[in-house]
Amino acid sequence: MSELKDAIEALEKEKGISKESLLESIEQSLLAACKSHFGKNDNINVTIDPDTCEYTVTAEKEVVEDEDHILDPVMQVTVANARKTNPDAEVGDIITVDINSQSFGRIATMTAKNIILQRIREEERNVVFNKFSSKVKQVVTGVVQRQQGRNYFIDLGKGAVATLTENEQVKTEHFRTGDHIKVYVVEVKNTTKGPKILVSRTHPDLVRKLFEEEVSEVKDGTVEIKGISREPGSRTKIAVWSNNPDVDPVGACVGMNGGRVDAVVSELRGEKIDIIKWDENPAVLIENALSPAKVITVGADQDERSAKVIVPDYQLSLAIGKEGQNARLAARLTGYKIDIKSETQARESGDFDDLYIDDFDENGEYYEEDEGEEYADESGLIADLDADEDLPSLSDEEGEI
Repeated sequence: MSELKDAIEALEKEKGISKESLLESIEQSLLAACKSHFGKNDNINVTIDPDTCEYTVTAEKEVVEDEDHILDPVMQVTVANARKTNPDAEVGDIITVDINSQSFGRIATMTAKNIILQRIREEERNVVFNKFSSKVKQVVTGVVQRQQGRNYFIDLGKGAVATLTENEQVKTEHFRTGDHIKVYVVEVKNTTKGPKILVSRTHPDLVRKLFEEEVSEVKDGTVEIKGISREPGSRTKIAVWSNNPDVDPVGACVGMNGGRVDAVVSELRGEKIDIIKWDENPAVLIENALSPAKVITVGADQDERSAKVIVPDYQLSLAIGKEGQNARLAARLTGYKIDIKSETQARESGDFDDLYIDDFDENGEYYEEDEGEEYADESGLIADLDADEDLPSLSDEEGEI
């Protein structure tokens, strides 16, 4: 029996299947083998020692007088045969008879083997499901196993294979078999074919979790990531806030010599990351979100969730960004529809003076600035950007941006 014990302990260690479950599967397989061999197992008992893994198979049989009185040899035994092992046996007694499982035929043996293998597969699936269902909304590391069609299959270890579908892939990323990558666990389903693990490389929370791994202040809650706006593979903006006035949230996320943010950028294969300071004042938040562009003034309407922004003429293209990306990400990050105008266009339309009324003070209340402040007068563009809209084609006398 030492071989059986060694096999069970090996399966428990390698597959993560509990010893109790394996012993139960052996018990069920022996009962199935008895039914296959004898035609029934109603009177069969299997006993397994959990420490030594030694097992016995017995049958309870009624003692009858002789062969002429046996109606069912599986359920009955003659008194003469009964007394070979139970000298005190009498007609009418119910005795326990040992069964030699090694004498079972080939069919019974195969039945037992198949039941054990099936149970092991079921337990393997349960182990994988239980392990990864607790990892939903977490980041795990896997190895690219293969590509099938447009999907990648990621080996997560311990028999778990995740699916990275085309919709969850960054368009600019291409993997080779054996590549180590980090993925965000979106969903774990228990199907008839086993657990189905769906992962993502485009989910915004992938960025959040990567910063939790790299930045101890984010992990312990000192620094909070208040919002994330992402265009996977290209650029991400995150807004951070510190619960400790002595901790700079942006500096904590950037790290010494940019080491922390560089580690995240490297894992995202070069995706640019803008880290800005979150603020309760929506006008200040919008100004920060448009970084690296410099802003002259911001007027935010909290009821309409819209904002008017004026930037120096030479900063307009930077504020909008290539193909409108900077402004679009800022709009998504803040949740505000943002109307960006150059100083020249704002003065011509009269919006420049109006924004003195629309600005917020540090408490989020409206305030009015003094008039008469002068700024550089250069030609520019007007861009009306919504969080859910792409940038329209913009052009001025000097050409298209």
